[in-house]
Amino acid sequence: MPTLLQTVILSAVEGVTEFLPISSTAHLTLAATLLGLVQSEFMKSFEIIIQLGAIGAVVALYWRKLLDLEILKRLFVAFLPTGILGLTLYKIIKQYLLGNTAVTLWSLFLGGLFLVVFERMRRGRADGLEDLKRLPYGKCLGIGLFQSLAMVPGVSRSAATIVGGLILGLKREAIVEFSFLLAVPTMAAATGLDLLKSAGSFSVSQAGTLAIGLLLSFATAVFAIRFLLNYVRRHDFTAFGIYRMAIVLAFLA
Repeated sequence: MPTLLQTVILSAVEGVTEFLPISSTAHLTLAATLLGLVQSEFMKSFEIIIQLGAIGAVVALYWRKLLDLEILKRLFVAFLPTGILGLTLYKIIKQYLLGNTAVTLWSLFLGGLFLVVFERMRRGRADGLEDLKRLPYGKCLGIGLFQSLAMVPGVSRSAATIVGGLILGLKREAIVEFSFLLAVPTMAAATGLDLLKSAGSFSVSQAGTLAIGLLLSFATAVFAIRFLLNYVRRHDFTAFGIYRMAIVLAFLA
């Protein structure tokens, strides 16, 4: 189980990286490795459950849109692929993929390379659908299929949904916002499933560690959301792609 300092570090890493296209799962895995933490069943649950703090940040900032029926219907359709595949593959993902450093590093590096190439090919395009209430259901399903790729650690749920949305014709700010909103049912389902299967095995001290993680990830996620919204108004995602590749090389070094 992580110490208080390790809990603070991991929770801050989760909150800052959850909504940026750099993979929070990868950063948590690499941070835990650098901190000398063993990938135990509790650590795997910790990394999943503290996502609730990040969900809380989205709810706090976007609660009005989460009450809009037209947006909710589109979020439901977009959530379906990940919900079905996640429920089906839960045991495989948790046993073989979560905490797998090799898979994480490859996904992080190749995802960064893809982001750089994708942005170079797309350079100059600023058009696209902006109103989420008019987003066709077929495109919602497509975004959901892209999001399901993020079940592989290191891919990044944010990167997968944003790139998918851009390919399907959404404006950059619109898909970033849709990605934030889609995180709520997706991460709530993942966390709820893990709590359902693991909650009874947590000790009092472990529950306290989870509570600290939730609060800190909430606070840092609010900052990350506001940062990304301001960032995409002036920049593309090339810098994030370069960062992903650089952090892999730095970690290996």
